Amino acid sequence: MRIGVVSDTHDHPRNVGEIVRVLERAGVDRIVHTGDITRGATLEILARVGVPLFGVYGNNDVLRHELDAVAASHRITLSEPPLDVVWAERRILVVHDPRDIHDAVEDDHALVLHGHTHLRVHDEAGGRLVFNPGECAGHLEGHNAVGVVEVASLRAEVVLF
Repeated sequence: MRIGVVSDTHDHPRNVGEIVRVLERAGVDRIVHTGDITRGATLEILARVGVPLFGVYGNNDVLRHELDAVAASHRITLSEPPLDVVWAERRILVVHDPRDIHDAVEDDHALVLHGHTHLRVHDEAGGRLVFNPGECAGHLEGHNAVGVVEVASLRAEVVLF
């Protein structure tokens, strides 16, 4: 199973459109948004990939009613962090702020996804991968990226766009 990892899109529709193209080319089975979606229109664009979409709220997701309405209309799973799922026999933790990892992570979490910092993180320790694809919103031109994680092998790659 391949998951696309997106963070901190901050309502930049042009970049989100490019993210859709990147994730379609990557052949992801699911998308995880690690927060700071900001507007429902972002979810509308991401839904075009046609795969299940999961996400957590970030500190800039103040329009919860708008995000919830769009999520419900597209069967998107959107929740307060932490989000805890099991895919491909791997337990995955999703938070927005990396400072929340310590309180939420358990020994059997194989993959931890976060955002918030706009900085790329790829840390492997003790059989666990902690990953943030970095800048997805377009604030740092030339550094736009999304992540693709092969869940079974815990291999992650950053795709620049």
